[in-house]
Amino acid sequence: MKFLSDLFPVILFFIAYKMYDFYVATAVIIVATLVQVGYNWFRNHKVEKMHLITLILVLLFGGLTLYLKDPIFLKWKPTVVNWLFAIVFFGSHFIGNRPLVERMMRNNVSLPQPVWSRLNIAWTLFFIAMGAANLYVAFNFSEDTWVNFKLFGMMGMTILFIVFQAFYLAKFITESEQKTTPEES
Repeated sequence: MKFLSDLFPVILFFIAYKMYDFYVATAVIIVATLVQVGYNWFRNHKVEKMHLITLILVLLFGGLTLYLKDPIFLKWKPTVVNWLFAIVFFGSHFIGNRPLVERMMRNNVSLPQPVWSRLNIAWTLFFIAMGAANLYVAFNFSEDTWVNFKLFGMMGMTILFIVFQAFYLAKFITESEQKTTPEES
């Protein structure tokens, strides 16, 4: 459910683009992202950092797209978001005593320290690749192709990466972690 909630603005952008045009879709993603952050604030009394960063960048790049009537600004947003995440994941190797991926997942999975570091680097490289792929599609294909890629291509790449990550992690998960107690079933 959270996955769909996170995609809510992008899905609405896609629908608005298909029904109207890029500028209407840009206004829709701005409003949808504001609604997403507002809803999370009223429901949980907090906003996830990812949603807040996305909101700021949607307001900035979407606002520039609408003001200057140039879609290139909004096309840059996914790259900027992904590269910022890459910087944060990479920087976590040097700030604090655990890589970011370990801080996020350590309550659910127990892994040796070298595996956490490799996993963190894999996420860093993934975010760099996602940003580069977005730029490649944005500058080498039609606007319609980029809009399709933004929803289906980026989501597909993310799902594929997570599946490969699961296969990689499976060999490090011990048998005791895989068993559940009757209460957990």
